[in-house]
Amino acid sequence: MMNNSQLLFRRSRRRLACWYAIAMGGLLSLSGLGMYRALVRSNWIAIEREIESIAGTLHDSFEPMLPANERPTVLLQQIFPDLCVVEQPCNNSPTLIQRHTTGISDRTTYYIRLFNQQGELLAFSPNQPLSLPTDFNPTPWQTFGDKGGSRYHQFTTILHSAHNGDNQASNQRSWGYLQIGRTLATYDAELSRIQWILAFGLPLMSALIAVTAWALSGLAMRPIYQSYQQQQQFTANAAHELRSPLASLLATVEATLRLSSTQPQVVAPMLETVERQGRRLSHLIADLLLLSRLEQDASPKPDKPCCLNDVVADLTEEFSELANVSKVDLTSQVPDAEIYVAGDESQLYRLVSNVIANAIQYTPAHGSVRISLKTRDHMTLVSVEDSGIGIPLSEQSQIFERFYRVNSDRSRKTGGTGLGLAISQAIAHHHDGKISVHSNIGQGSLFTIHLPSKTF
Repeated sequence: MMNNSQLLFRRSRRRLACWYAIAMGGLLSLSGLGMYRALVRSNWIAIEREIESIAGTLHDSFEPMLPANERPTVLLQQIFPDLCVVEQPCNNSPTLIQRHTTGISDRTTYYIRLFNQQGELLAFSPNQPLSLPTDFNPTPWQTFGDKGGSRYHQFTTILHSAHNGDNQASNQRSWGYLQIGRTLATYDAELSRIQWILAFGLPLMSALIAVTAWALSGLAMRPIYQSYQQQQQFTANAAHELRSPLASLLATVEATLRLSSTQPQVVAPMLETVERQGRRLSHLIADLLLLSRLEQDASPKPDKPCCLNDVVADLTEEFSELANVSKVDLTSQVPDAEIYVAGDESQLYRLVSNVIANAIQYTPAHGSVRISLKTRDHMTLVSVEDSGIGIPLSEQSQIFERFYRVNSDRSRKTGGTGLGLAISQAIAHHHDGKISVHSNIGQGSLFTIHLPSKTF
């Protein structure tokens, strides 16, 4: 069964994925509908402009030739050779020249009708829709459909006669009306195609968005969950580390209180134990505070010059006594030229000392620890190599975690708390550097501190 934290993060992931999917799905739907309306509108405007253009061409070409009488059968047949005149037989096979006389080559798409001033039909295209209304409607734009579901869009414009007299008033007299229309089959087919794309595309994209939202929410929640797990682990480890010295401290105090005041020779060692445990607690709390401050990057970046030659030499001298007691050969190799880095000398001192202390403590008797300082490619390298028992490859990525120990019993004997390497790594990161490790079981370990070189 899942614990409460896993249920909490899974619920949060579902909520994050739902909100992401809703937001992206809504934006995608609005974008799709907006594009649909824009395409429909642009196609509709293009159709009307094309109809107006053809109507304008016909109007300007034939208006000067319009006859004065209301039923100009012969002249209409000359002007529009492929139109059918009312009550006259249709010429359904006009010549190519006659077909282009009217300026329309696509007879399957467009049709033409002519009305006189009274709204009576004079001529019409042979391909006009059968369901076309016979009553004249002077509305400029009309859209209608037939029983078969086909739709048509037509435009009506006024024609003026140029043969009714010489004065301006008679020249502007209305002769009749020209109607030009077209089928909307291609437009409706394109519209239907876009609708099908939206009908199938939007649900498909919504499903893809949902899957993507779930994957992205998992990626977004992963570092938060890992941070939460680390915090829980840190809390458990800190409680474990503090519990042992506190329990020992309380037991010693209780035993001291039960002793008689006439036994000072017994009380003194117990008080020393209390002091030792208190100091251990104080150091542990100080290390935790330092580590927390370094990881939060609360303090400004140190920029004071620090000579690592002096740091390595001082630490070699300081740990020589511990190395002698542990029967470990401790040596250092420091160049004559001084090597500087920008940083806090006390923190860098702590950084290198933690690595050296670990190397000595975990190296068996008659082993060796070598410290070297050098520069390479604008980087300063402090290497600490030991001949100890080594670190398993599977655990090398975890040794810099707080309270982590490769061997818990061995660390207890040496008095370690599991914070040394974690503090060292935090200090290195605070100085824009890093620590790397190379180790093999039974062949020792090599820790290398990388810090950017600085010239002062």
